[in-house]
Amino acid sequence: MEMLYLITGGSGSGKSEYAENLAVRLYEKGSRSGCLYYIATLKAEDEESLERIKRHRVQRTGKGFTTRECPLNIGRLSFQKEDVVLIEDLSNLLANEMYMEGGRIGTDNEDWEKRLFEAVITPLELLEKQAACVILVTNEIFCAGQYMDYVRRLGFANRQLGLWAKGVAEVVCGIPLWQTGEPVQEKGCRTDEGVPYSSVAEGEIGTDEGGEVCNV
Repeated sequence: MEMLYLITGGSGSGKSEYAENLAVRLYEKGSRSGCLYYIATLKAEDEESLERIKRHRVQRTGKGFTTRECPLNIGRLSFQKEDVVLIEDLSNLLANEMYMEGGRIGTDNEDWEKRLFEAVITPLELLEKQAACVILVTNEIFCAGQYMDYVRRLGFANRQLGLWAKGVAEVVCGIPLWQTGEPVQEKGCRTDEGVPYSSVAEGEIGTDEGGEVCNV
């Protein structure tokens, strides 16, 4: 299958839940011989990040995800051709590569596009070629004061990834607005036409209730 879906939206737009349901639906439509992975890029460093991690874990409970934590060096991961992979999210991954110790992009403005390709964009392209499907969540960030270099880099990454994605959807109030590609029907969500999709019976998929968590 080998495809990428880029899911974007503002804070609290419902993009994460939409992306999770999309991943589940694509997994169900496939052979189910692979794994359904959730790649967590957020590093737990303060109370706010811990609360976000807790909220996302509760949100994906029972969906059958196996969780792998990878705040840096996304290229270390490898997948099988039947796997469906959800990466949450590009904005955290970029921030980690820019500001964390060991990050490969840094804040130097010289050759930043080259470093961004090497650390993030090219590894994501390679992962997409390995797996059956990759769903990548990103953010709409329009201004960030002293972090405008970060905003420019995220916008650049979004544009580059959007060029070769099979579909790009912006989620607004929980409703996906497909900018490119064909809308994909997924469990428990609506299209931009507002038509509800039928849900799938609880417990049909995968691993135990909370999913397996592994550090990478």
